[in-house]
Amino acid sequence: MESTGGPYLNTAAVTSPVGIARLLQMMFGCTTFSLVAHRGGFSAAYGTFCMFVWTFCFAVTAFIVTCEFTRLHGCLSISWGNFTAAFAMLATLMSATAAVIYPLYFAQRDCYPIGCEVRDFRIAAGVFAGLLFVAYATEVFLTRAKPGQVTSYMATVSGLLKIVQAFVACIIFGALVNDSQYGKYVATQWCVAVYSFCFVVTVVVVAFSVTGRTALPWFPFERAVVVYTLGAVLLYVSAAVIWPVFCFDSKYGSPRRPGSCAKGRCPWDSQLVIAVFTYVNLLLYAADLAYSQRIRFVSHI
Repeated sequence: MESTGGPYLNTAAVTSPVGIARLLQMMFGCTTFSLVAHRGGFSAAYGTFCMFVWTFCFAVTAFIVTCEFTRLHGCLSISWGNFTAAFAMLATLMSATAAVIYPLYFAQRDCYPIGCEVRDFRIAAGVFAGLLFVAYATEVFLTRAKPGQVTSYMATVSGLLKIVQAFVACIIFGALVNDSQYGKYVATQWCVAVYSFCFVVTVVVVAFSVTGRTALPWFPFERAVVVYTLGAVLLYVSAAVIWPVFCFDSKYGSPRRPGSCAKGRCPWDSQLVIAVFTYVNLLLYAADLAYSQRIRFVSHI
């Protein structure tokens, strides 16, 4: 990295509003997983997911703060603005999920049978998990694209929606593998193909943006993304029609939850989750298509 003759340390990385938000993220994240690891405890896949979220977000945030404070991000062959904006949105969604899951499955009012000390640690961890979500949401709010501002694609509404679309698709995949019986009909298999295709292409778009590969002279990336978004809307429309019919119509499935279904292991519950989030992603892709008409890609910020 060539020297510019100025100071090597960037104090704005920790004194600006965004820098302060990141320092709070590190503090809240470290406090949360420390409380859980020390006395709060965790178990099963839900607890492991929450611990992964807090440690992963803390590590990446520390990396971002370090790179910006030392100006070493200029040595990385990525679009730094796109990377930080994409991670902030992803961390917001992940921390929000963990802030709901951990108190829901581990916090309780009574001391029995875990003991009052463990209960207090779990409640405190839930509080700091909520503060962590607020800190990441604040960074997204501060770094989002303003009207008339030249900024990174991932900081625009369309770019942020890409992260949300991929996250919602992950929720759909989680419900699919939870005994959703999607292989029962070819029509529901088509829906799975729609979810998979749109997820993969969305991740590719994010990856190209983060690596700064959108300004290719031989490939109209911006136009291709708009065309893909239109295609994703049409594909999700088909899934939004097909999935409920083949899962909840009395000819193919059950319009009501079977009384014999065990809690947590009922295919009908998974099918309902998939149906709900199919419509959520359809709305997200439709909003993405609307906003994509008003932006232009910037790959080098």
